[in-house]
Amino acid sequence: MKSNDVTVLRTEYPRPQFVRQDWLCLNGQWDFHFDDTDEGEEAGWYLEGGSAPFTQKISVPFTFQSKLSGIADPSFHDIVWYCRSFEVPEKWSGKRTVLHFGAVDYGAKVWVNGQLAAIHEGGHTPFQADITPLLKAGSNTIVLRAQDYSRDVTLPRGKQYWLENSASIFYTRTTGIWQSVWLEPVSAIHLSKVMLTPDIDHNEICLRTFIEGLPNGGDSNLKLRVQISFQGEIVAEDEYAVKRAEQTRTIGLSDFTDHGHGRLWSPEHPNLYDIKYSLVQAGELIDEVSGYFGMRKVSIENGKWSLNNRPYYQRLVLDQGYFPEGLLTAPADGDIKRDVELTKEMGFNGVRKHQKTEDPRFLYWCDKLGLLVWSEAANAYEYSEQYVRRFTKEWIEIMERDYSHPCIVAWVPLNESWGVPNVQIDQRQQQHGLAMYHLTKSLDLTRPVVYNDGWEHMLTDLVTIHDYESRQEVLEERYRAAETAVEAMPANRRIFVGGASYQGQPILVSEFGGIAFKKSDWEGWGYSGADNEEDYLRKLKAVVDPMFSSPIIQGYCYTQLTDVEQEINGLLTYDRVPKALLEDIRKIMTGA
Repeated sequence: MKSNDVTVLRTEYPRPQFVRQDWLCLNGQWDFHFDDTDEGEEAGWYLEGGSAPFTQKISVPFTFQSKLSGIADPSFHDIVWYCRSFEVPEKWSGKRTVLHFGAVDYGAKVWVNGQLAAIHEGGHTPFQADITPLLKAGSNTIVLRAQDYSRDVTLPRGKQYWLENSASIFYTRTTGIWQSVWLEPVSAIHLSKVMLTPDIDHNEICLRTFIEGLPNGGDSNLKLRVQISFQGEIVAEDEYAVKRAEQTRTIGLSDFTDHGHGRLWSPEHPNLYDIKYSLVQAGELIDEVSGYFGMRKVSIENGKWSLNNRPYYQRLVLDQGYFPEGLLTAPADGDIKRDVELTKEMGFNGVRKHQKTEDPRFLYWCDKLGLLVWSEAANAYEYSEQYVRRFTKEWIEIMERDYSHPCIVAWVPLNESWGVPNVQIDQRQQQHGLAMYHLTKSLDLTRPVVYNDGWEHMLTDLVTIHDYESRQEVLEERYRAAETAVEAMPANRRIFVGGASYQGQPILVSEFGGIAFKKSDWEGWGYSGADNEEDYLRKLKAVVDPMFSSPIIQGYCYTQLTDVEQEINGLLTYDRVPKALLEDIRKIMTGA
């Protein structure tokens, strides 16, 4: 479908690592209305036969600010309402019906047939509700009220600007539904979640399974069958009794990995295993889910960042995940795939996903095509106790959703002291950063955690530095030794605060470059500039070469993949047109 058609639908399965074959996509045309005076809830707009004035149409999952929504209104409207009807397929009779929202920015209330079904807060994480008791025969109605806080700088918001017009590094807001909506049927007892932890040293996969609807005391007739295959060949099968709602099982893989050369996952060899879960009750299949995983290990050995027990140099690009017509929502799944392909074609082996929790489809394509991902939260800008509550809850949900993706190799809860602007001197903000570090480690010991990407670190697994210096000789001098790197103050910020100091962690320059080169109709800025393609390539090489010649830098993240609105420092234009030949960019980015 054409991306300039407002009826574009995102019809691909939204949750590719946990797939049920039977589901119903609810993307498409919904009724829509702005509620600038916040009267809708009191007036009962959610009630059947109510007086809701749904005067507009919107194409879900695109927000009203975007062109693809069919509305394209970038002004402030902090409360919006959605409504659509649906019918439950007859073949779902006897099943529970679960309603899923991929992401709604920021707070959401959902009613089905006039009855409250769900309340959720957090603009970047999914939520769901079993709506079976609320359904009726024939046509049913979903109403959603979304509330954003456009001017609240303590809200986890990422790059969404709190002023009406985009400027500097801040962009157009997203309000309301911006990821897919769908229904699926499940049995009363069903698999609700699986968390997968690979162990390449023992060639085992650890499964944490979560069963919904299990009666107190369990069910002696309930078993879970697990089948694991690689390229169609079964390599492991297991069946075990389900005694508790949450259980852990470790399964050995009877295949050959050759200490990192066989079936392990890496950007160069994105090998994936298929896995099928079959929940059986008294011999009858009651639930079946398919997924995948990658056998890979991330570790820090003797100060070296390692992938699959080998030191590995990370060549990352900053990826903000914005699209001209869809903003945070890609027009189509193919657009997501193409971003991953272009990233690899330019010589990068990973991305730092900047100030955005990505659509699971992006993580799927990174898993499948082979691209490392640093998973970074959308941060607030100022500190408050309400911010701490909101952000902590959302970060936990982010980690829970994305834990099993092999592409994710680092967690980045905080960036450039956003949300903690006084972390240099404020002990509360320092402790918040430490709390986020320890919270993250308490939920996942398999990936490194960055305390505060860019500068002002305390306890951190990686020392990451943001440095937009454009002079090659200055970069070479700065990164000739660990001491000169951590003592430098790019952007006039200390690398360590709160009495912390360098303890031998891997050092990466996780933002640099940012060279503006105008190759489209978009006007804008960058951290430095180029006059023509030859000048552009020369300046790219001047900032990238010091990363390779440095004896202490273990990876870099170039700013950035694409232009975004007024920021024209991408390697690609906002429309994904390369600013130089891909092979010329690749030579520079790989040090060839």
